[in-house]
Amino acid sequence: MARYGVFFLFGLLASSQAYDYKDALQKSLLFYQAQRSGKLSGMDSSLYWRGDSALNDKGQNGEDLTGGYYDAGDHVKFGFPMAFAMTTLAWGILDWGDGYTSAGVMDEARNCIRWGMDYLIKAHISDNELYVQVGDGTADHNYWGRPEDMTMDRPSYKITTSAPGSDVAAETAAAFAAASLVFKGVDDNYANTLLSHAKALFDFADNYRGVYSNSVPAAASFYGSNGYADELPWGAVWLYRATASESYLNRAIELYNEGGLQYRSGYGWDEKSSGATVMIARFTSDQTYKTTVQNYCDNLMNNQQRTPKGLIFLGEWGSLRNMAGAMFICMMASDRGINPSAYRSMVKEQMGYALGDTGFSYVCGIDSNYPRSPHHRSSSCPDPPATCDWNTFNGAQANAHVLNGALVGGPGANDDYVDTRQDAQKNEVALDYNAPFQGLLAALIKYNL
Repeated sequence: MARYGVFFLFGLLASSQAYDYKDALQKSLLFYQAQRSGKLSGMDSSLYWRGDSALNDKGQNGEDLTGGYYDAGDHVKFGFPMAFAMTTLAWGILDWGDGYTSAGVMDEARNCIRWGMDYLIKAHISDNELYVQVGDGTADHNYWGRPEDMTMDRPSYKITTSAPGSDVAAETAAAFAAASLVFKGVDDNYANTLLSHAKALFDFADNYRGVYSNSVPAAASFYGSNGYADELPWGAVWLYRATASESYLNRAIELYNEGGLQYRSGYGWDEKSSGATVMIARFTSDQTYKTTVQNYCDNLMNNQQRTPKGLIFLGEWGSLRNMAGAMFICMMASDRGINPSAYRSMVKEQMGYALGDTGFSYVCGIDSNYPRSPHHRSSSCPDPPATCDWNTFNGAQANAHVLNGALVGGPGANDDYVDTRQDAQKNEVALDYNAPFQGLLAALIKYNL
């Protein structure tokens, strides 16, 4: 990648550097392959170090729960952020698919979605039952080693009518609805199956109200939910997009107002308010939604705290994840005709920060100066029969394998960052980190930015 220098303009990080967005997009899809659980197939040869794992994952009554994706640097399958990642990836494919096609990776993108959705189909065992986690977070986090070598028990946890989870059910409904559109006209039988699951899960979410991490305490310490007021309209508007049934759009607007989403913001695994807002803005003539999105993005552009080197800073944990989610919404807003020039410029600048404008790329395998020791178990492990354990974690050596395409958490408020496995806050990777980031890469390609 060429480097042409960095300068600052009105407090924003501006850059004329040229990045190979297509290469970064291809590598982001490799990251998701590296996160696969279950019986592996269709893997890139560069991921020879990954093998079959967690082949005994089962539900409480013996249901097959193999497959899906490991969440982050660990080996738990957390359904809430996994579903969010699938929704977001599908959204990017739907709206910025030209970027994927131009990069020659549309088939790989669909396979990425299918791998996740095949697991979520298994997890949705009946209309009102959804498995939302496989693996105990504490036991898993006490282990440092290959997923192929795991021996601990991997309990499964589900939501039901008596232990509901409107947030995770509605998010998973959104994932099914969005994915159904990805496969519509490509594999219509699969698309129809996905849509059927979406409808049932949304009804479950809406009719049996509850916060999933109250029903599943095992999730609370890792992905505790802030409530379902944002996920319910989010799920409804995705079902409208997938079905064109006005009843879903009307329900989305009702739920949006019920939850007071016009006074909330953000886009991430636990916050869908700005996502729901920009989606509803797409399908209504009510200017209120566009104004709400514009206020959100204008505030990010003009008032939000930045690091000294220009990163829009929205929190210490996963700062680049937070930035990518926000920029995803603003790029979607630009597609609705809201300040397209200014917002796309802001997105390009912020993505430049992540990709290397400061002289360091926060994406593994991108450019020459990138994280060599992300907080990620499987890539840290040397090839068998070498031992991989907490001594590996504590060692000063780089990870044995490059985790191509993975976006790490990112720097602190003063651009402070150390490339070490010991710092999960700044150097872990996760399904939800890469999802909006990947979509933005496709948008940058589509619009030739």
